[in-house]
Amino acid sequence: MDLVESYKEELRLVRKPWTGAGIGAVVIALALLPLLKTDYLLYMGTVVFIYAIGVIGQNILIGYTGQISFGQAGFLAIGAYTFGHAYAHGFGIAVGILAAGMMAGVFGLIVGFPSLRLKGPYLAIATMGFGVAIYQILLNTDAISGGRMGFTVEKFPALFGLSQTTTFYYFTYLLAIFFTIISYNTISSYVGRAFIAIRDNDISAEAMGVNLARYKLLSFSLSSFYLGVQGALFAMLVGFLEPNSFTFMESINIFVAVIIGGLASIGGAIMGAVFIIVVPQLVGGMKELVPVIFGVTVLVILIFEPQGIAGRWLKIRLFFRNWPFR
Repeated sequence: MDLVESYKEELRLVRKPWTGAGIGAVVIALALLPLLKTDYLLYMGTVVFIYAIGVIGQNILIGYTGQISFGQAGFLAIGAYTFGHAYAHGFGIAVGILAAGMMAGVFGLIVGFPSLRLKGPYLAIATMGFGVAIYQILLNTDAISGGRMGFTVEKFPALFGLSQTTTFYYFTYLLAIFFTIISYNTISSYVGRAFIAIRDNDISAEAMGVNLARYKLLSFSLSSFYLGVQGALFAMLVGFLEPNSFTFMESINIFVAVIIGGLASIGGAIMGAVFIIVVPQLVGGMKELVPVIFGVTVLVILIFEPQGIAGRWLKIRLFFRNWPFR
C-alpha cells in the first residue's frame, strides 16, 4: 500500500508515476476501442460505463459511509422516467440527465431519513421497501410509466459523422471519467473523511464534531444522484422503458457489484461493474446460472477476500513491488 507523507499527496488522484502510466494506457485504449469497428464491444463498453456510475455512487453510500441500501432499483426508475418525460417534453439531454439525477437525489434525501434511526438489516429492509413501492407505483400508474406497455424514449443522437453507437459510447465514457474523478475528490475531501468516520464508528464521529444527520443524508442524496444519472443513460441506451426493468433483482445486481469489486474503493466499483456485465455474456444461453455465479462469487469474496477484486489487486501490486524478496 502506498505510503502518504502529506495531505497534499493524499489529495492526488494518481500518486505514483507508474500508476499514472497504467491508468493512462487504459484510458487511451478505451478511447481507441471504436477503431475496431465492433458494435458489440462498443455496446458492452457503454453498458459498463453506465453501470460504473451507479456502482460508484452506491460504494460511496455502502462502502464509505456504511449505510446498507437495497433501494437502488427505485432510484434507477426515478432517474429513467424523469429523463424520459423531460426529453419527451423538449428538454435537452443535459437538462434531462441533470433533472434525473436531482429528482433521484431528492428521493434519496427522503429515504435517507430512516438512516438517522435505523442501522444494518433494519435500514436495508426499509430501503428495499422503497424500491418495491416504486416498482408497484410504476406498474399501476399508466400516466407516469405507460403501465405494463411502457413508453419509448428517443435514443442518443449520432454526432460528428459517427454512428449512434460510437457517439453514445464516447458520451458515456466521458461521463464515467467525470464521475470517477469527482468521486475521488469527494472521498479525499473533509466530506469523505466524515463519511468514513461515520462508517467506522458513528458515536465517535459525532463526539469529534461530525454532524451525523447532515452527512448521512448527504451520502444518501449523493449516491441516489449517481443512480438517477445511470437511469437516464439506461433510458437512452434501450430506448424503451417499462416497469419490469426495475425489479428488486436490479438492486441485487448493483449491491453484488459493490461487494465483489471491493467496499470503499472507487476502482473496485468499476471492476465490480465490469464483472456483473461481462459474466452474463460469458455463460451464453445459460442465463439461469448467473444468480448462482453471483451468489458463489460473493461467498468466496466474503470468506477469502473481504476487500474484493480491488483488495486482491492491491496485494498483487504489493507482491511485485517487494519482489525479489530478500
